[in-house]
Amino acid sequence: MTAPLPPAPSAADDNTSDNAHTGLRKGLTNYGDNGFSLFLRKAFIKGAGYTDSALDRPVIGIVNSGSAYNPCHGNMPQLLEAVKRGVMLAGGLPMDFPTISIHESFSQPTSMYLRNLMSMDTEEMIRAQPMDAVVLIGGCDKTVPAQLMGAASAGIPAIQLITGSMLTGSHRSERVGACTDCRRYWARFRADDIGAEEIADVNNQLVASVGTCSVMGTASTMACLAEALGITVPGGASPPAVTADRMRIAELTGTQAVQIARERLTIDRILTADAFENAMRVLLAIGGSTNGIVHLTAIAGRLGFDVDLQALDRMGRETPVLLDLKPSGQHYMEDFHRAGGMATLLRELKPLLRLDALTVTGRTLGETIDDAGPGFAQDVVRPFADPIYPQGSIAVLRGNLAPGGAIIKQSAADAKLMEHEGRAVVFEDAEDLASRIDRDDLDVAADDILVLKRIGPKGAPGMPEAGYIPIPKKLARLGVKDMVRISDGRMSGTAFGTIVLHVTPEAAVGGPLAWVQSGDRIRLSVAARELTLLVPDATLAQRAQQTPVVEPTAERGYHKLFLQTVTQADRGVDFDFLRAAQTTGTTPRS
Repeated sequence: MTAPLPPAPSAADDNTSDNAHTGLRKGLTNYGDNGFSLFLRKAFIKGAGYTDSALDRPVIGIVNSGSAYNPCHGNMPQLLEAVKRGVMLAGGLPMDFPTISIHESFSQPTSMYLRNLMSMDTEEMIRAQPMDAVVLIGGCDKTVPAQLMGAASAGIPAIQLITGSMLTGSHRSERVGACTDCRRYWARFRADDIGAEEIADVNNQLVASVGTCSVMGTASTMACLAEALGITVPGGASPPAVTADRMRIAELTGTQAVQIARERLTIDRILTADAFENAMRVLLAIGGSTNGIVHLTAIAGRLGFDVDLQALDRMGRETPVLLDLKPSGQHYMEDFHRAGGMATLLRELKPLLRLDALTVTGRTLGETIDDAGPGFAQDVVRPFADPIYPQGSIAVLRGNLAPGGAIIKQSAADAKLMEHEGRAVVFEDAEDLASRIDRDDLDVAADDILVLKRIGPKGAPGMPEAGYIPIPKKLARLGVKDMVRISDGRMSGTAFGTIVLHVTPEAAVGGPLAWVQSGDRIRLSVAARELTLLVPDATLAQRAQQTPVVEPTAERGYHKLFLQTVTQADRGVDFDFLRAAQTTGTTPRS
């Protein structure tokens, strides 16, 4: 690591030494005269009451992604205060600035559609404004990936602060929390097991405080992956949003931000191939959201890495699910925190991890695990020898229906359906699904396979979480709880069922899924990692010739940019021009 930053020069100093590229001297506005540019910048910031002494400190940018539309970030004012306190205690100057804020249930058509836009906003604001390091504050599903993508592209020292999970509620003496229980109660309502009064009552209890979902959804998954990547302070993943532990983590994050600024510990030194491999191990062991694969792939792509899905699948065969959390298990995030959080999990996974990976503390992951001390009795993280599921939570499928791959969250699926052959019941798009899924005359049986097309990156657009296809109401009333479901879209990490996702290439660009018809036979074999459409190639070719695919287009704006440049799921659903120009390696490498 390099030496700490030397004292800053005076306001009128326009020298070309290394000091001219730190603090307020970074990225001077182009007026054709650097000395005047710095003079003018200091004049304006002094209008906010700053002194030369304050302005001579390392500048720590703080991303403020708070919004009235984002209850997952509802503790943002308290987090900002705590981060600023930590920055000032360490001798830095905190400067918060706003960016786009996207919430899962308040983003139309889907938050994934806006993730890349938020990443661009984050990257450009980091580049445009002077800062020696940046604290990224996010929590809701797509915000942490967007921030890490943007920061990875910007390249300066960065540290992630998670907003934290919500508390759980209680409904008629039953503990409930968003959002696995949201789906469970809604399924009961659709099946007429409960009425309008009870569904309204539980609606008041599912989200008991601000914060992210209290189960292992995408938000909790990304929190755990951020800590596994080494981009948070130790213990940064699990404290609930409204706790003192979360505020102390925020203060420590501010303090550490000054340290990485002084040491110039840039993000590329943290987010290495080893770090991504560790994150993949953790994703498999926590029963993490399938969205985690897409997001890690996108973040890795910003640094020139490709994620090898086949290697991930091999890792999954030797990495069991250890975390007993919904939807794969029974507990909630606050239970995981009480059980020691990520330190407990990483201690159990230690033999499989790349322990030399560097973290934002300046210590390796192995040293961080050792510093956490011995474990203690708890029942949330299982011993390696007694997992809740013998293999990793996610399996990668291949076959003529998904030549580019597809995935299934096997730890949340029905074991009886993971080796299954059935008749396809096809929905051409989300509108077709909405109009027919609950009709009494829908030709469907419990052993059929539901297929939904055109909800991929370009088809929807934005690859919405519509892959959690509801059980047809006529079957739900008969007690059917699960069916094999296949789509080119995503599903929430809080969801469960035998659901095949991310079928690549998607139907909207002419993937084989586009040519599936109701009545075709499909075979799913999770054991063999196969997804096969039992239709001759000649028949598919004839269908393609008769009804050629026309890719969706848009006339203007972000929609046009999205459709012209977005990649498929196996490339992270990022914009092709935002990936690093040179591929520097593949991860995971095992």
